[in-house]
Amino acid sequence: MGITDTFDDKTEEILKPSCIAEKTDGFPETVIAMFSRKTLDILLKIGEAEIISTMDASDVTPVYRMNYKGKPVAFFLSTIGGPATVGFLEEVIVKGGGKILLFGSCGSLDNGITDGHIVVPTFAYRDEGTSYHYAPADAGDFIEVKTAGRLTEVFSELGIPIISGKTWTTDGLYRETRKNMELRKEAGCITVEMECASVMAMANFRNVEAYQFLYTEDNLDCGEWEPRLLGRMPDNLREKIAYIALEVAVRI
Repeated sequence: MGITDTFDDKTEEILKPSCIAEKTDGFPETVIAMFSRKTLDILLKIGEAEIISTMDASDVTPVYRMNYKGKPVAFFLSTIGGPATVGFLEEVIVKGGGKILLFGSCGSLDNGITDGHIVVPTFAYRDEGTSYHYAPADAGDFIEVKTAGRLTEVFSELGIPIISGKTWTTDGLYRETRKNMELRKEAGCITVEMECASVMAMANFRNVEAYQFLYTEDNLDCGEWEPRLLGRMPDNLREKIAYIALEVAVRI
């Protein structure tokens, strides 16, 4: 039996999220998850934030609460990758979260997409393992991002231009081979990242809302890999994206 045959919705989970986490009083319904320490520092400076809870993995991960434009929002710094991100979000849901906003960088599979552009994924290709524990293989190679339509509307309300399209979710950061990249492009993917399929499969299974937007940093659609903004994003652009996340969070 391989990873694609592991989905089981007939027998009980042994280790449940509620074994680790518990309901937290005053925990906001809307939760932002990000992957950049620098972005977290920006959010901490924007408003008065307090630690409302913690999660333990390889280190203690604080979950912060702040009010933005009169609405309570929780936020935390996630670990990169589907398994860790989903593990954190499972605990967040137990604590009281019901609307998840995930945002982070991605690699471009389209040389024409400019650096730092906002992308709203519509479907995520399942080149990872976590989604197969939350959705059967016969559900297809792609997980639908059911919230993409509403998120696109929010960006339109904010007057922010976006690109929408399929994304490639992979566990193998350093195994994005040229052949696989071309295959994913042929299937319609315009970006590559490491969480979307995992998170959306979990959200569908747990019946919660999960929203995600990406911003392009590096580029794979070229003769040799182009780092572009990777590791060198200007502070003003990072701050702009952080504010975008907050504006989206209070609207979803």
